[in-house]
Order: sequence, then structure tokens, then C-alpha cells
Amino acid sequence: MNVGFIGVGKLGMACAETMATKHNVTGYDIYPVTSDKITIASTLQEAVEGKELIFIAVQTPHDPIYGGDRPITHLKNKDFDYTVVNDVLRQVNEFAKPEQLVVLISTVLPGTTRRELKNNITNARFIYNPYLIAMGSVEWDMVNPEMVIIGTEDGSETGDAKLLTDFYNTIMENNPRYVVGTWDEAECIKVFYNTFISAKIGIVNMIQDVAIKQGNIDVDVVTNALANSTMRIMGPKYMTAGMGDAGPCHPRDNIALRYLAEELDLGYDLFDVIMKAREQQAKNMARFIYDNREGLPVFIHGKAYKPNVTYLEGSYSLLVGYYLQEMGITPTYIDPLTEPTVPDSIMGVILLAHNQQITYGYSGVTDNQNLYCRIDPGSIIIDPWRKYPQTGNIKVIHYGNTRNNQI
Repeated sequence: MNVGFIGVGKLGMACAETMATKHNVTGYDIYPVTSDKITIASTLQEAVEGKELIFIAVQTPHDPIYGGDRPITHLKNKDFDYTVVNDVLRQVNEFAKPEQLVVLISTVLPGTTRRELKNNITNARFIYNPYLIAMGSVEWDMVNPEMVIIGTEDGSETGDAKLLTDFYNTIMENNPRYVVGTWDEAECIKVFYNTFISAKIGIVNMIQDVAIKQGNIDVDVVTNALANSTMRIMGPKYMTAGMGDAGPCHPRDNIALRYLAEELDLGYDLFDVIMKAREQQAKNMARFIYDNREGLPVFIHGKAYKPNVTYLEGSYSLLVGYYLQEMGITPTYIDPLTEPTVPDSIMGVILLAHNQQITYGYSGVTDNQNLYCRIDPGSIIIDPWRKYPQTGNIKVIHYGNTRNNQI
């Protein structure tokens, strides 16, 4: 098929290039981009005209202060900013034809498509189709999704929904579920999927906090038992206690859902509790580092919000660092993808914030996390993933395991 893709940035480009393995894809972005897999249009009109499917993957950002790399629960509840997506939809509509299908990928709150977004597309057909993809594994996520979410005006599974399903079947490597609902249902599935993950991480990290406070508990024994309880709970993904939920999506989605709870006058706000737990857990970790530093300088091994990416939005490492600074400790971040230089070696108390095997294990990554620099004897390693081996000349604390007086 001839496909147009508007918004080929850090996520969109990988999606467009994946589609290009089977289809003719023309991408457009307001910023200069290059690709050897898709055609880059010089104008939006060029990316729209003559295309059967037109995908739109532009930002629906929050105010930058809502990133999640520092406390945000005290801020006023706020919806996403739909200025860019509304503007792009109106521009696409200028060149769109009735035989074309416009597909919006961007994350929005329930009710947004029906209230305002669809009004911008009057010359073509429209579907809401948010993706479940993540930085660092976009290509794999794109062709191995847990489900494909398709929203139509009335929830019809025929017509345009069937066209889109047939399109995705040409690129999928797994056999995903196709969940077709109304625009509003599709919006709900996406944002509540993300907040379920936030809640899950918050709960397993609460068990980690209990282990630290109570003693005689290996958090992995508890979380493994729960992860395998698939009859009433859920599957094993996100059931390893460690660093908190992070990135440019989940924290901001929970803040937006706080706004929705207030707007709909639900009378309660679980999302606020989830975000407050995230912040308190980061503060608890910072306090543990402070109490166990033995006068040594503090290093955080991994500054980006996850391994192998450069992005700092919603970084839990920065949130822990924020609380350390409140306690009078300024940590040094060690990350080759975010820092101009990385020392050859360090000696101090080191928080191992990154673990690629746990972060990307679902996509087939099995390699252990490499150290970004050498850790000298006399150091203290605090490992919230409990994977770093015990060694004689370095004190290793498996954060969350208080069995056998380890801490």
C-alpha cells in the first residue's frame, strides 16, 4: 500500500521504517530527518496526496514541569496539550480525499477524539489507533504487540477497521489480538494500560520498601510468587522490584488521568495515589543511599530513564537524585549516552539504576548489563535489581533483600 506517515521523530521513524518492509512509505516531519528505508517528503502535502493510509504520530505533550524527573504530585491537575495534533489534523484535511483513511496514533484522554479531534477531519475517513511501543524496543514492539487497539466512531469492526487489521497483518511477527471499540474505548484502553503498569510497579516497589523496613524478606521470593499467580492476578511482566516507573509516557499519563478524575467528578483519585507512591519510593531509596554511603561520594549508574537510550524525560534516576540533593548530597551520573564524558573508574557508593536484561528481557535481550566504568575496591554497590554478584573487595547491597542480615 502507499502510506503517508506524519511525524517521523524518535518513535515515528522506527514505526514508519517497520511499515516500509512491506509497503511504500513516505514520511514527513517539521524537523530535518533522513532515512534509507522510507521516502522523506519536503512538504506535508506530498506525504498526504495519493496515499491510501495516512498515519499521524505527533506529540500531545504535557507542560515540561510534569515530566516526572522531579516531584509533580503537588502541581495542578492538567490535560495533555492538543495544540499540535489539532493543527496537524487540520493541515492533513486540506489535502485529504474521501477515499483516504487518516489514522491517529497520539495518546489522548478518553473523550478527546469525539469532542475535538475528529472535527478536524472532514474530507477523509478517520480511525484512532494508539500504539503500545516503548523507546529502546520500538521495532520489536511494533511487530510483536500484545494487542492492536483500533477505535472507530461506533465501534464497528468492519470497513475501515478491517482495512487496518489487514494492513497490520502484513507486518506482524506474532499473532496479536485486535481490539476494536469506539474512539472512547480505544482511548481508555491506551491510557489505562499505561496506568496499570504504573500501579503494578508501584505495588512491587512497595514490597521492596516493606522488605527494607521489616527485614528477613527477599523481595524476589514474594514478587515471583505473585508473578506466577496468573489465575487471579496477572503475568510476570513488570513484577521485578527495582527502579520506579519512568519515561515520557507513564508519569504524564497518570497526571492527565488525575485531571480526568477531577473533570468527571469521580469522587476519588487512584492516579494521585500511584504518583505519590512513586515519589515516596524514590525518596525512600535516596534515604537508603544517604544512610549507607559511609562518607563516600554518591554515583548513579544510569541517568537516562532506561538503558540504551538518550532520553531523560521522566527519569527515575533524576528523581532519586532530586531527593538526594534535598538531603545535601549531589550525585554524579554515569551514563555514556547522556554525559559528555565517563570516567575510567569510580570509587564511592553506586546506585545501579540500569539493567537492560530486566528492562528489555521481554523482547529477547538476555545479555547482562555492562558497567559503564570500572568500580574500584572499597566501593559500595546498591543494586535495586539484585543481580550484581557479591565480591570480596566491594560491598554489594541487594536493595530489597534483607534475608540473612544482608543489610
